[in-house]
Amino acid sequence: MRIALGLEYDGSAFCGWQTQPSGCGVQDHLEQALERFTQVRPEAVAAGRTDAGVHAIAQVVHFDTEAQRETHSWVRGTNANLPPGARVQWATPIAEDFHARYSARARTYRYLLVDSPVAPAVLRGRVGWHHRPLDAASMDRAARELVGEHDFSAFRDSECQAKSPVRTLTRASVERRGALVVVALTANAFLHHMVRNVVGALAYVGDGRQPEGWMGELLRGRDRRVAAPTFAPDGLYLAAIEYDPAFELPAFPSHPLIGSP
Repeated sequence: MRIALGLEYDGSAFCGWQTQPSGCGVQDHLEQALERFTQVRPEAVAAGRTDAGVHAIAQVVHFDTEAQRETHSWVRGTNANLPPGARVQWATPIAEDFHARYSARARTYRYLLVDSPVAPAVLRGRVGWHHRPLDAASMDRAARELVGEHDFSAFRDSECQAKSPVRTLTRASVERRGALVVVALTANAFLHHMVRNVVGALAYVGDGRQPEGWMGELLRGRDRRVAAPTFAPDGLYLAAIEYDPAFELPAFPSHPLIGSP
């Protein structure tokens, strides 16, 4: 039987999604929790392999098991064995042809950014920080240059193992919500550090160091060396995964900091 889980986690409590020899990955803790609950350790497959420090409010995971449990028990039983930095939001039996990663049509990341002379204390680890004021409207116009199918080599980490740098971005927006500047990107898939590199470049536009057209120049130039530094992972959230509605996955609850996935 295949089970799908909806997972939320605080990335600062883990060394990323992927299993590690030290056992510090979200995958390690989830598989251990499921093993304690069912007595058999499954292999958990996630929609997105988030890096260390990156959060998730809508991670989708699947695993196969012979264990029979009530749907609500998969939530309560797994959470009882997880560390407090991770929580299952929902669980459901799913068709055998569902794959958390390969069935995903699109992924949405949101980056929460505070522009203030002083770094935030209470929200430390939950938001990114830029010491100069940012023009969110200018950043939004610059971000639109990225929409479409492009070679994103200028925003690709040097250690990225993807076979191709070409990705299709269907949404790129920036808006101000009070003290927060929120960057939202939706694509069929992302390159390693792609979102954080885009945010770094947009910050240069927002504080006036670069013109709005610079984003398009970077995209066409395909040279990571002339782009902005990679932004910190603190404010990055895996915010939504899109699947065929036929799978009938449950909805995630609205997040108090980010809103609806």
